[in-house]
Amino acid sequence: MRIALAAALAFAAFGFNGTAIAQDGNVGPRVDKLEREMRAVQRKVFPGGAGMTVEPQITQQVDNTPPGVPATTPLADLTQRVAALESQMQTMTGQIEQNQYRMRQLEESFGAYKAANDARVKALEAPQPVADAMPTEGAVAASGDSAPSPAQPSGDRAAKVAAVGKPSTGDAGEDLYLYGFRLWQAKLYPEAAKALEQYKAKYPTGKRASFARNLLGRAYLDDNRANLAAVALYENYTSNPNGERAADSLYYLAQALVKLKKPAGEVCKVYEELNSVYGASLSAEMRAGVAKGRADQRCK
Repeated sequence: MRIALAAALAFAAFGFNGTAIAQDGNVGPRVDKLEREMRAVQRKVFPGGAGMTVEPQITQQVDNTPPGVPATTPLADLTQRVAALESQMQTMTGQIEQNQYRMRQLEESFGAYKAANDARVKALEAPQPVADAMPTEGAVAASGDSAPSPAQPSGDRAAKVAAVGKPSTGDAGEDLYLYGFRLWQAKLYPEAAKALEQYKAKYPTGKRASFARNLLGRAYLDDNRANLAAVALYENYTSNPNGERAADSLYYLAQALVKLKKPAGEVCKVYEELNSVYGASLSAEMRAGVAKGRADQRCK
């Protein structure tokens, strides 16, 4: 008798009837499916795990209904919250897919651009007459050796090259990079590019690799060889996105594309990638440069 009375009170208090039980049978599978999909999304967003989760932005509504007049049943409330959570998960999934699509577009765009310019790059990489002024790798690393190479340019330029001091740190790779940097500072861009190409070939994984490849792209850019600059800068970013100068390479890559008169859409993609990957770590000066570049290209 007491059990029957308790059951009757439960049905009266919470409105559980035959229809509610049927609805609960439908909500259960939805909740299970939702939890599986949410875990899959979390694994994609947080591949490292570490207990990170995405909390649904659902707040409990304040119930101002007078006592004794229930607005909805608990089952209806649960169904509404599940529907809201499903909507948020769909939005998150859509954002992830959109970011992946943008990344694929950027990679495909630059892949096609690089392939289309291979022939011209090879032609531009032919030795320049002024490159005869560059010392050999052994001469760069030699301590205190400031003698010019046998075949040297004449006139004022030869004097400028000879005036650039050659470092002697005891580290041949460091000396080669610093020599290229000093040549670049002196605005001797072809000579700087030659030294940096030597570093790139001899020390591809050296401690200055990211610096050297980025500076090589800048030397080409300053020497009005935008094709070579775009290739060098893009390779530095893609070969080591975590490198010290990877963000700088994306920044100057956008400038190289502008000099090549590429469509504004391609330039804007580079700026979007730069902000997406490195936005929080960019210097104030670079953020200002990106803002100006985007304004000049009328990026959306």
